[in-house]
This record gives sequence, structure tokens and C-alpha cells, in this order.
Amino acid sequence: MTTIAERSPSTASSNWSQWLMIVGLVYLLLVAVAMIGSGFKAAAGEQAKELFAFASNPLTALVVGTVATALIQSSSTVTSIIVGLVAGGLPVSIAIPMVMGANMGTTITNTIVSLGHVRQGQEFRRAFAAATIHDFFNLFSVVIFLPLEIMFGFLQKTGEYLATLALGGDSMSVNGFDFIKPLVKPPVNFLHDAFGSIGLSEMLGGVALIVLGIGLIFFVIAYIGKLLKTLMVGKAKEILHAAVGRGPIAGLFSGTAITVLVQSSSTTTSLIVPLAGSGVFSLRQVYPFTLGANIGTCITALLAATAISGANAVFALQVAFVHLAYNVLGVIVIYGLPFLRQIPVWAAEGLAALAVKRKIYVALYIGLVFFVTPLVLIGASQAMGW
Repeated sequence: MTTIAERSPSTASSNWSQWLMIVGLVYLLLVAVAMIGSGFKAAAGEQAKELFAFASNPLTALVVGTVATALIQSSSTVTSIIVGLVAGGLPVSIAIPMVMGANMGTTITNTIVSLGHVRQGQEFRRAFAAATIHDFFNLFSVVIFLPLEIMFGFLQKTGEYLATLALGGDSMSVNGFDFIKPLVKPPVNFLHDAFGSIGLSEMLGGVALIVLGIGLIFFVIAYIGKLLKTLMVGKAKEILHAAVGRGPIAGLFSGTAITVLVQSSSTTTSLIVPLAGSGVFSLRQVYPFTLGANIGTCITALLAATAISGANAVFALQVAFVHLAYNVLGVIVIYGLPFLRQIPVWAAEGLAALAVKRKIYVALYIGLVFFVTPLVLIGASQAMGW
């Protein structure tokens, strides 16, 4: 008892200091996004759209989002950067396929985690299926929604409606209590002035702000993830065991809640893969949980969008709402309709069966889905003059 009594105050003090650090890191994330937006405005002026001519068609934009996230291993980082780019002038129509690609790219993490079971036959089969069901769902979601978005622009319109409502609606207006702008503007203005005082031109100063902003996002997302893992993973595992086995709705909400808490869908899905591999949860129990991770990860982009002010604030918020609407619609349409719901399950089980027989299928799958196919799509779209 004495030992516990002695440890408790220091543990509580340590937790408080870590939570304070998280608050500070969230502030730095907001500053970083504002730096990218201001940097692009300063560097490109009215020519910002021309900077993104390389991603002028949806397929290229999709590939940019997929490969960037696969390489960086964080959809939260990529979507936060996309929000900053939109604030700097990236057209929303190009940002939407990038966000879809970020969903795709993030799934490579749990696929890699499943390889930890590669020496145990049936255990690897269960873990690999649990990891790739997330891949197939996100791939299927792109196949359904990207053509519809290109034809009808329904996600862009939905995001626009929600952003306008949030920024200018009578009931949800955030203009009246925009406390983010005064908080993030001083450090951004200080850096902008500092670059000017050392002789950098407006354009070079803008580029320096962008580079620093992106670097800061990398740092914040990585560090905040480590702190949240320390503080929340124990609690997250408790929620996991209590909720995942209680049906799809409980699994969906627990996946969302844990991802909001740890700010990383990769962490959430990586938690479930070993449990699926060991047989604690079945593939059908894991399935809705991973979809909840897709929804929970949207909180980062929404948070980042609140840092944007000025004329492009509505576009940054629009993209963040598009991300949320896309992931919610994916769950409603694909998981909600029984005949569509089974397709990712069949695909994951089929691939896992092949992977157990020949490990080369694992390398082929990762290489083809995340790297070769994206490059082929870019080449084809360029050859067709899109």
C-alpha cells in the first residue's frame, strides 16, 4: 500500500505533464498548417494553381496521395499537409483524390505489421487477412466513389455545404469565436518577418515557411503519436477487448474512438492485427473496427483546417469535411449493403490463403498495389493526355 501511495502522485504528475505536452503539440500542429498556407500564398501569389499542374488529373492526384502516405506512413500527416496546400491555392477538385489516396496509402502499415506473424502458418493467415481487409475496403471505396466524384462532384458539394454551414451558418458559425487565428498568427508573422529581415525575397521566405511547416507537421504527428500511445494504449486495449466482440456497431464506434484518442489509424489497426492473428478476434469482428479507424482519423484534418483563416479558410474546411463524408459514406454504402460488404472479406481471405502457400504473393501484392499500379496509372493518364 505504501508503495502504491508513493508512486501514485509521481505517476499522476507525469501524466499531467504529458497531457500538457500534447496540448502544446496540438498548438504546434495548428501553427504548422497555417505556415504552409501562408507560405504558399507568399511564394506563389496568384499563380498557386500552376504549381499543381503535375497533379491536374484525378488519377495522378490519387497516386500522389497514396504514394506519399505509403512512404510517410501517416495519413494524418498527409491530410494535414493537403489542408495546408488547399489553403495555399491547391484546387479542391485535385485535393479530393489526394485524400482518397491517403486512405489507401495508410493501409500499408498494418500489412507490414502482419508480416511479424509470417513464420506461423495459420496465425499469419488470420493476421494478413485482418490487415488486408482494410486495404481492400479502401481500394473498393476508391473504385466506387472516385468515378462518381469525377462525374457528379457530390463529395465536393457535400464538403462545400458543410464548410459553409460551419463558417457562415446561423447555428454553427465559427466566425464569431474564431480564437484559432489570433493564436497561430503571431508565430507565423514572426517567422515571415524574420525571413524578410535576413534578406530572403517574398518567394524564398514563403518556400522556407512551407518547408518548416511540413517539417513541423512530421515532428508533431510523430511525437504526439508516441505520447498518446504511452498514455492511451493501455486504455485503448481495454476498450478493444470490451467492444470489438460485441457486434459491428460497437466495433465501428470503438475503432473511431480509439483512433481519435491515439490520432493514428495506423496505430489502431496495428493494435488489432496481432489479436486477430492469435485468434482472439475473427476477421468479421475486426472488419467494422478498421472502418471506424477510417472515420476517427478525420479528426486531424478537421483540427488542422481550423488553423486556416482568410478567403481560403472555407476551402480548407471543405476538404476536411470531404474526408469525413467520404469515409462515412464508404461505411454506409459498402458495409451497409450485404452484397458489397462481403467483397473485401472474400478478397482478404483469398489473398491470405495464397500468401500462406507462397510468400512471394505478399511482396507482389505490396509492390503492385502501392507502387507499380500507381505508376502505371500516372503513365496511362499522361499518355491519354488527361
